[in-house]
Amino acid sequence: MNKILRDQFMIDQLSDNQKETITNINSYINKSIKGNQHAVAVIQGAAGTGKSVVLMNLVTKYMTDKRYKTALVVNHPELFKAYQDLAHDIPGMKEKDILRPTALINRAQKNNWKYDVIFVDEAHLLYSKPEPYAHYRGENQLTDLMNLAKIVVVVYDFAQVFQSKMYWSQDLLRQTVGSRPYRQFDMDFQYRMVASSDQVQWMDDLTAQKPLMPFPRNSDFDFKVFSTAGDLYEEVKAKNREVGLSRVVATSGFPRIDGRHNVEMDTFSLPWDEWDPQRMHWAKRESSITQVGTIYTLQGFDLNYVGMIIGPSFGYDDKTDSMTILPEKYSHKEIFKKRKDIKFTSKEYQDFIANVLNVLIKRGKYGMYLTAYDDQLRQRLVDLYQNER
Repeated sequence: MNKILRDQFMIDQLSDNQKETITNINSYINKSIKGNQHAVAVIQGAAGTGKSVVLMNLVTKYMTDKRYKTALVVNHPELFKAYQDLAHDIPGMKEKDILRPTALINRAQKNNWKYDVIFVDEAHLLYSKPEPYAHYRGENQLTDLMNLAKIVVVVYDFAQVFQSKMYWSQDLLRQTVGSRPYRQFDMDFQYRMVASSDQVQWMDDLTAQKPLMPFPRNSDFDFKVFSTAGDLYEEVKAKNREVGLSRVVATSGFPRIDGRHNVEMDTFSLPWDEWDPQRMHWAKRESSITQVGTIYTLQGFDLNYVGMIIGPSFGYDDKTDSMTILPEKYSHKEIFKKRKDIKFTSKEYQDFIANVLNVLIKRGKYGMYLTAYDDQLRQRLVDLYQNER
């Protein structure tokens, strides 16, 4: 099995918390399969809490057992490739049972297929409204999946919601589940990063527009702030040569310059990541070191080191000494699409943008290197970093 995928999804040494969660979910799945209602199990946790490891343990158990009709769905093209790769190396697991949610729903409804268990990773990416452009004409993908299976096991992180068409909240989830049997399994321990809880809290406070503070120095997590993106890139390239899986990422908002839609500031200029039909996912491709990653290629994946360029849609307020979110400078307009059933507030749109940044800064296991496009924000971060050393 590919070592990168195995290290992320198939670890051998589970924690006591993960073992207990798996035992409890197994019990709930077995009970639900024997029942006659459409049940739901929700695995909930923040980025890096090991949700995918727990899910893959369950997926391997049930999707290799011929007694059950099962499927795994994920509405993320790069993760979809990764799970297909994993299926090749797991005896008894079939690639054809790993699908995008729209494909599974449309095929199952057409052929009257029914399932014992459907597993859904990154369920916060399920459509909660019709999306004809993506060939989904239902009202809610979770509703459709629940109607197809005795039990649906879904992985949610409400802090990773960043588009109106994929909007989810605890209230909407409960409303969608309705009267069906339901159980939630919470995961709250950080497994991805070697960062301390104080350091993770610093990242959360940054994206929540709270007053800026020096980065805590109470773990081996490598944190640096750079005054130029060019210097940040050199550090990331050095780490990539040393340990691999080190990439530069950025948030939206960079303007087109001379027809190029690159990420450009100071001496730095690289193109955005590109959708690629090849099987190898973006994070793993060595050529990705010459591109800038986004939420669309990195959500759900681990890096060793991440170089984070905070884009033009984030500024600085010297009165509150905090980073601010500037939605008018966020160039990916998909976030702001209106819905007939939900009217979003300005604060909720800001939350979508904050969630993108929060997910990206937590990609690196061992370190995060930081800079910002906005001059004032970058200088304030540099000053805090230099004063703490």
